[in-house]
Amino acid sequence: MPIGLPLCSPRMSTERSTGQSAGGAAGKGAGKGAGSSAGNTHRAIEIRHLRAFLAVAEESSITRAAAGLRLTQPAVSRTLAALERHLGLRLVDRSTHHLDLTPEGVAFRDRAAAAVAAFDAATDAEGLRRWPLRLGHAWSAFGRYTTPLLRGWQERYPRTPLELRRIDDRTAGLTRGEVDAALLRGPVDAPGLVTEVLYEEERVAAVAADGPLASRATLRLADLATGTVVLNTVSGTTTPELWPPSARPAATLTVANTDDWLAAIAAGRGTGVSAASTAGMHPHAGVAYRPLVDAPALPVLLARRDAPGHPALDDLAALAREIVARDADR
Repeated sequence: MPIGLPLCSPRMSTERSTGQSAGGAAGKGAGKGAGSSAGNTHRAIEIRHLRAFLAVAEESSITRAAAGLRLTQPAVSRTLAALERHLGLRLVDRSTHHLDLTPEGVAFRDRAAAAVAAFDAATDAEGLRRWPLRLGHAWSAFGRYTTPLLRGWQERYPRTPLELRRIDDRTAGLTRGEVDAALLRGPVDAPGLVTEVLYEEERVAAVAADGPLASRATLRLADLATGTVVLNTVSGTTTPELWPPSARPAATLTVANTDDWLAAIAAGRGTGVSAASTAGMHPHAGVAYRPLVDAPALPVLLARRDAPGHPALDDLAALAREIVARDADR
């Protein structure tokens, strides 16, 4: 369900951090129901409401969210309730002991995170003096081109720091506003993004270094399908659909990041599939990488939001293209 959230209001610049202020806001909003006018709704929402909601979404617990925010549990409950009341939406399902986001809450989460990130960036005094360009990646960054990109940027644009950030998320924090651009792999269908294919990588199989498959010089998809395949469902690109419908893996094991993916494979719990750059960027004593000869290549993308952004984004794209083209000419 699409949610609009205009955040330009005089009250937004005031951010309180005490339980009393959270309760006061809830009290002021007590008389406003879901049918409040649009103007009143926008004026009532403050950054602290969004922070409280994001903390609850992250922790799936009001108690833990309150501890992280250094507020009382009742204060966080009142702030969350006030936000829901002002929006006229139910964001959190409280029907079970484990809190879950409603579909509206899931849709609101990324927008709230982007709004908070933008607010923090706009009010960061150090960032105003030195506006860094934040480049996200979920794993393997720019592969073998990572070091040339970082060095080349420092030489050409020393006044604009390029910050490389690994974020375990399918868009490496881009849709949440945590980065200005992101290096991604595989198709990305997140709305509101513009992507450019920079190059393609071959895929490799990752197997336990002391397992029978490690003795092979090359592997095929069918060699992995007879056992368990480890899938990183948060930031990875491999899914069972990589295999033909009649030859899907016998079993899968899901993990949430590259470190857990490597640990599971090293422990012999399964095999994995990744881009060739993973072998160089994420070496592991317990994991052997072997060429996967019948898997399609994986596109490496530079992604940015389809909206005005950091003024150096075009320079970043140009340098990335230049580095790839230079390597192709060798």
